[in-house]
Amino acid sequence: MANVSAISRNEWMLRGPLAEKGYDWWWHSLTAVSEKTGEKKPFYIEFFTCNPGYAEKEPVIVWNDKLARDSGKKPSYLMVNVGFWGEKHGQLHRFFSLRDVDIHADPPFSVTADDCYCDETHTRGKVKVTKKDAKAHPEWMCDAGEMRWDLKIDKKIAFNVGYGASRFFRKINAFEMFWHAEGMKTAYEGNIWLDGEKYVVTPETCNGYADKNWGGDFTSPWVWLSSNDLTSKKTGKKLENSVFEIGGGRPKIYFLALERKLLGAFYYEGKNYEFNFSKFWTGSTTKFDCEETDDEIRWHVVQTTLTAKMDTRISCKKSEMLNINYEAPNGTKRHNRLWNGGTGTGTIELYERRGGRWELVDEVYAEGIGCEYGEYDK
Repeated sequence: MANVSAISRNEWMLRGPLAEKGYDWWWHSLTAVSEKTGEKKPFYIEFFTCNPGYAEKEPVIVWNDKLARDSGKKPSYLMVNVGFWGEKHGQLHRFFSLRDVDIHADPPFSVTADDCYCDETHTRGKVKVTKKDAKAHPEWMCDAGEMRWDLKIDKKIAFNVGYGASRFFRKINAFEMFWHAEGMKTAYEGNIWLDGEKYVVTPETCNGYADKNWGGDFTSPWVWLSSNDLTSKKTGKKLENSVFEIGGGRPKIYFLALERKLLGAFYYEGKNYEFNFSKFWTGSTTKFDCEETDDEIRWHVVQTTLTAKMDTRISCKKSEMLNINYEAPNGTKRHNRLWNGGTGTGTIELYERRGGRWELVDEVYAEGIGCEYGEYDK
């Protein structure tokens, strides 16, 4: 069921209880090519909404204001969060009061805030933060710079996690953090301008990805890995119709935290392999380790079902990653070392059980991996 489109899961979820204790974001990441130098560079674009029920005339940010939190103040805003990875990396944030944002909540969704826009098939906008403003406003949690973009979006392959994010479980807000990747593989086309330099985005080379998360709080640990820039070690050829994804951490159902669990999928040249703990009848199990060394973040994930196994080993240079910043709906900021990158590399070994033995389907080399790992501050 992994590759099943479900744009209803992309609707805006901050209605009912989540209007006053919830976040909902739409995320896009991709690789672009410098028109000037030919350099490949990965970017992300995110529209992050928080607590519309507490909207005021101006955006409300409270994570670094203890007096405001103690008085019961809660954050509320749209944060347009854009960034870039590599030797030159950074994140730029632009905040809007949700009173000034036009959100079409029902599917297909759309978000409009001044000259920033996002829907299922198109996004455009501009975020500019001067060095003076970045220094004067630590609550913005961002760097200085300017980024503009105008991109077409064509979501090719979905990762549908199944009934865990179904309408029933969404309605009762069963999980603390929900996830849906409508565009586990996405073709983008258009342009990005970073500090005046133009980058060109093409469907063939963009290694594009689109998903969304929503809920009442974040997870710890927080793990994400995905790429469709894949090469078969068996044939030496690019895999043009493939993508893998792993994500999760420690799911929480109401107040019950489950053991460390991840969801995973490998769409391998048209065939689905899914590793989903909620589908207990598949015998899905996961073991994973995330390690921070002096200069790298490393992931080792082994996922199995009764019929398939995926052994994933990824690393990413810390010098090319961000500590990406989010404020939780309760106004705290507990993730302060949430490593987030777009230049990970590694291998995926994919097996099928045949005749009672594991047989290698392919060993795949992955590049341009979107990757994330972090745990709450102690």
